[in-house]
Parts: sequence; C-alpha cells; structure tokens
Amino acid sequence: MPEQPSPEPIRVVGLQWAAQAHEVRDFLARNGVPYRWMDLERDPAARALLEELGLGHDRLPVLVLPDGTYVVEPSDVDVAERIGHSTEAASPFYDLIIVGAGPAGLAAAVYASSEGLRTLLVEREAPGGQAGQSSRIENYLGFPEGLSGAELARRAVEQARRFGVEILAARSVTALRVGEPYRHVTLDDGSELRCYAVLLSMGVAWRVLDAPGCPTLTGAGVYYGAASAEAHAARGQDVYLLGGGNSAGQAAVHLARFARSVTMLVLEESIEERMSQYLVDRIRNTPNIHVRTGHTVAEAHGQGRLEEITIRNVTTEETEKALACALFVFIGAQPETDWLEGVVERDGQGFVLTGDALPGAGARPAGWTPDRAPYLLETSVPGVFAAGDVRAESVKRVASAVGEGAMAVQFIHQYLGDR
Repeated sequence: MPEQPSPEPIRVVGLQWAAQAHEVRDFLARNGVPYRWMDLERDPAARALLEELGLGHDRLPVLVLPDGTYVVEPSDVDVAERIGHSTEAASPFYDLIIVGAGPAGLAAAVYASSEGLRTLLVEREAPGGQAGQSSRIENYLGFPEGLSGAELARRAVEQARRFGVEILAARSVTALRVGEPYRHVTLDDGSELRCYAVLLSMGVAWRVLDAPGCPTLTGAGVYYGAASAEAHAARGQDVYLLGGGNSAGQAAVHLARFARSVTMLVLEESIEERMSQYLVDRIRNTPNIHVRTGHTVAEAHGQGRLEEITIRNVTTEETEKALACALFVFIGAQPETDWLEGVVERDGQGFVLTGDALPGAGARPAGWTPDRAPYLLETSVPGVFAAGDVRAESVKRVASAVGEGAMAVQFIHQYLGDR
C-alpha cells in the first residue's frame, strides 16, 4: 500500500525582517508547534501560495493552516486559537488561579490539581517562561544528558493537563482586587474571574537594551530571547549576542549550530563571572563562538532591518562598527508587575515581597486581617502568593522555581483550611 503524503504543516508567509512575522514565528516556536516559514522575498512558493489564496502582499504575515484556512495579520490570540489552545475561561470561578506558566507556575498547577483544587493557569506567551527558551538545560536534576527548555515545558504541560488543569493561552492578567471572600482577577479581554487563592508566578521579562536604534529594529534583527525562532535565519551568517549569563551562553551554543560565527559581547571582564562552568567549557570548545569581554553595544543601525552595530569598549570608550544581520540580547531580566501597584507590596525593582521579606518582618502588613503572620510565600494580601523569579529574594534557577511552586500549594492548602 503506497505511503500517504505527510500533511502540510502550518505555513507562515511574510517578510523575514518584519516584526509581526517574527512575533508569529516566535509564538509558534515557543509553543512547540512545527511550522514552515515562507519568505515572500526569497521563496517563489510563497508568492504562488498567496496568489492561490487570492491575497495580495499588503497585509502580512499570513498564517495558513493544514486544512487550507488562513488568518491575515494574526494576533497571538488568533494563533493560539488556530493551534487549538483555549483563550477563554470555561468557568467564572476557580479554587486557584495561577498567573504565569513558567517552572513555578507549572509545578504549582500539577500539585494543586492533583490534590483536588480546581485550577486555572493563565499564560501570556508560552509555557516554560524564560527556561522554556533555553536550548539546553544540562544541570537539571534527573536528566544527566540534559534537555531543552521546550521539552521540559511540554512534559510539564502534559502532566498538568492529565490532572485537569485548565490552561489559558495568549492572555494577560491586568488587574487583581480583593472582594471577600474572593480574589478577583481581570484578563486583558476585560473578563473577570473569581477564586479563593491566587499564585503570582509571572517570572521576569528580558531587559530592553537602552541603545539608539534598538527599539525601531526590535523583531527586525534585534531579538530578545528568540534564539530558537530565529536560529535558522542565521544560517551561514555572522551574528552577535550581548550578555554573559547562562541564558546568553545557552543561546550562543545553540546559534553556533547554524551561524557562520557567533560573537559574544560581554560587559564583564570574564564570562566566568556569571556563567556556569559547563557552559564556559562548551563555549571555549566551540570554534565559531568568539568572546569579546569588556564590550557592549552602543547603537544599532539599519533601514527597516538591522545592518550594523556600534560596539563600545567599556574601559577605553573606543567604538567600532561591525556588519550584523542579527543581534540577540540577553542582558538580564526585570519583573512586569506594574499592574500590582497599590495591591501587593513590592521592592524597589518591582519584585513581589513575601513572608519575612515584607516590611516589618514577622509582623502583619497594613490592612492584614487574619490572626497570623503571612506564610513564607504569601504576599501582603492574604490568599495571594508568589513563587519563582517574580518573588523578591528568590533563587533564579529552574529547580528552585519548581520547588517554590510545589511549596506554595502547601501554603495555599493551609490558607484554605484557615478559612
């Protein structure tokens, strides 16, 4: 019997250096969805496909599904719905709402749901958080050969769904308020959900490079944490990477599989300062990775796409220009918690304070009503907890985030029991 042809994967038609095309590719890649990229400028099949669909070249990108249906200029919500993800809650009420599906949120979802709590997990981008973008995690307990962040996230999502966790994709939480006996969560579509307890596990977002030219070229050659989505476009090219931490090291090793050369610009005097030794050794043993310590990016240049960068020596202040088709930026991260202003206590950098880290350690915060001090992972609002990178004083490691997520569920059970 002849073999049946493989079904056509999802296809994305657009322009390589268009920011919206990058966003669609990045969303698919981070959610582990295979797709075929079709560059309108280089691929005759892309032009033929648009003609077949009766579409012009003025509204891009176009997402074409295996069944032949398509979406023009899709948003993340459009893409999420077309790949079968839920974007609307099935119920107005849950025992626990978890904000953010990084390692902490996923661990909490697994434990909470397996222990009988009706749990909703809300994720703005893709499960796994920053860890999900890691090309290889080699020091996670139980995986001696290592595994990709995407694979770890996929396994965790599968496990959570087995226990009945409901996951909302491409949705942001925009507000949190207390209305006893519930906690009220507002989503970016204006809908409001009620629950008994909330876990804040949003992680952190990549810190934006404050250099002229970078804002206008973001997604068009300047990328933040997008090594997986853009690696194939770097094939045979000379690319630059700014940063000296573990995320930067993992990205450099991954990009080196595709690019002709990867030049790491590191602010510190040595990559050993902030990078795990196994990554330092891997970089030194990869011939097409070049490390320039004591350097940063002063400016990005290009018309519609990145063409070159200005590199600055942080000691001498001397500058030079270098041709670059891509710049991958990994210069640290910061919490996105402005929407919690006036609701829960945060530190000066925006990280959420919990337990003994709250002002007047061991005391009850202003407006605190329970006849006890806050639990270790509880915020200044009773029934609102925090775990993982978004929490002040947390250890920024995958394993510790998983542990905090699991531990938070035990405090949530105690809180519900108190009630």
